[in-house]
Amino acid sequence: MLTVQIVLYDGFDLLDAIAPYEVFCAAAMKAENEASVQFVTAEGPRSVASGFNGLKIEASGRLNPECAGIILVPGAAGDVEADGPDSIPAILNRAMNTELTGMIRQALGHKDIVIATVCGGSLLLAMGGLLEGRPAVTHHLGMDVLGATGAIPVPARVVDDGNLVSGGGVTSGLDVALYLVERELGPRIAHAIEQLFEFERRGTVWRETGMAPRSHKAPTQDEPNIAADQTPMTYDTPPVPIMQTSVFDGNWDTTIATPVGKLPVKLSISTSHGMIQGQATQGEETVEFVTPVLQNNKLTWSLSITKPMRLHLKFEVAVNGDQMVGIAKAGILPASKLTGNRVS
Repeated sequence: MLTVQIVLYDGFDLLDAIAPYEVFCAAAMKAENEASVQFVTAEGPRSVASGFNGLKIEASGRLNPECAGIILVPGAAGDVEADGPDSIPAILNRAMNTELTGMIRQALGHKDIVIATVCGGSLLLAMGGLLEGRPAVTHHLGMDVLGATGAIPVPARVVDDGNLVSGGGVTSGLDVALYLVERELGPRIAHAIEQLFEFERRGTVWRETGMAPRSHKAPTQDEPNIAADQTPMTYDTPPVPIMQTSVFDGNWDTTIATPVGKLPVKLSISTSHGMIQGQATQGEETVEFVTPVLQNNKLTWSLSITKPMRLHLKFEVAVNGDQMVGIAKAGILPASKLTGNRVS
């Protein structure tokens, strides 16, 4: 029997969860009860409020990360551009900081369990560090953020990476569920459900098999290398030569006002032989600046963090005396304001 667990958390998107639920229920009916589906949470049976209007759905069980079958994680419903507690990043971050992340990590270690995501569900997993280096898709507005977590964004309706199957925007929940029904129970059951729902799956499911498409041409010296730009950032990039950095040199106590709260970050910036270098420390995590550049009296750099979520951030700051102001940004997430003071 195919067992399906659909995970609910406070602020989940209704359509992300309900559409797959109906597909799998129809599969159980068409396959003579060879499938079962239930709503679960990381905490156990409870009433769970969805995003926006807070419609409540009853989850009947606790997620079992060792149960063979499918675990489906929906996205969140909230403000897309705002940075308050009702924003999608804030909702996903709260869900990520529950037992759910550890449970999904445990489930990914079982070869007989498939993790499926719809829309922002892949972001929830990626922000918890579970999708680094793996191809996946999310809502088109979140693809830059997905890439900023270290995942490999693929602009497809559904992406199949073996034990990870992800879907794009909210309506892709139908496509993900129907594809999984076909994969696990066969095409005739999936076709019968399509006829029942009067719905046909969209697009080609992306899988890393078969021939790869040929690139049009190699980039010339004057053209950007897009493929290289999309590779994960590393820490062994040599510092960039600059003319003057004395205003940035020193140790700084800064605060970044993020959608998930204020983060204290210590910066250490120095110049040696015309090269600028830096480190950022947040909690027990210290990372090196990547490609620091001084231009037009502003210092920019990139770095990767793992707390409070896994992201590749880009910074831009300016200094006035012993005061530092600037922004930190990941993909299309709203820029977070950085402020700080020089301490030495």
